[in-house]
Amino acid sequence: MKLNLPNALTLSRIFLVPFLVVVLLTKFDGRETIGLLIFLTATATDFLDGWLARRRGQITTLGILLDPIADKLLISAVFISLVELGLAPAWMVAVIVGREFAVSGLRSIASGQGIVIPASAWGKAKMLSEIFAASLLILALRHEVFAVPGKAALWIVVAVALISGTQYFIRFLQRVTSFAGPVPPEP
Repeated sequence: MKLNLPNALTLSRIFLVPFLVVVLLTKFDGRETIGLLIFLTATATDFLDGWLARRRGQITTLGILLDPIADKLLISAVFISLVELGLAPAWMVAVIVGREFAVSGLRSIASGQGIVIPASAWGKAKMLSEIFAASLLILALRHEVFAVPGKAALWIVVAVALISGTQYFIRFLQRVTSFAGPVPPEP
């Protein structure tokens, strides 16, 4: 199997996850800066891999399977690390991570029945809100001024995660019970 650039970017996101966790959880001067750079680099690969795959016509089964795994690993790792650091409440992270895996499970079940449930606008908003909240909370490691906005942003993540998760569940039920063609596009 030949590895294309979009898939290489997805794999790089997976490989960055352990480095991010080690940097965040190891006490040294500047860990918030290095951690934020690793996190933002990893999130940039998420946007770039999909764009390149579509633009170059390099959408592959490997990429389709690895991309959501890489996303879940990155988001779960950063938020679980933030719980360990006392910057994010465990219950909020449990809701976020639980939603990630529940939606992945729903999409996997649907896929097994030949049904594709594409990413929704709410799902994309969830990812952007996660990036924003995690970035603020990482910065709060050194600069307390970011802690309150980071926690406020985390509330937004939880709300958007619940809304998007509910939306995926409804779309899943509609598709699985109807088998009536492709999922309608977002309004």
